[in-house]
Amino acid sequence: MDEVTITRHDTATGGEYRAHVAGSNAIGRLTWVGQGDVRVADHTIVPPEIGGRGIAARLVEALVADARAQGFRIDPECSYIAAAFKRHPDWADLRSR
Repeated sequence: MDEVTITRHDTATGGEYRAHVAGSNAIGRLTWVGQGDVRVADHTIVPPEIGGRGIAARLVEALVADARAQGFRIDPECSYIAAAFKRHPDWADLRSR
């Protein structure tokens, strides 16, 4: 797999995780909006140029790791993230609904 770097970018009301792939200008994104101690994960977008490399899964894993470390819960509004939660029953304690 190509080298992938995940970074987190927070704003006052939400933020996003960005996936940077070595050798490409395309950026994968997972966006979220904060609602108290819950992050509503609303979109996961991976451009075709960097697709098929597990980038979306890596973005979700970064969100889940931060939820464990920082103590927030996740509302998986995005269908991809909701499906990831179904595949990982060990994440159930992080789901807000």
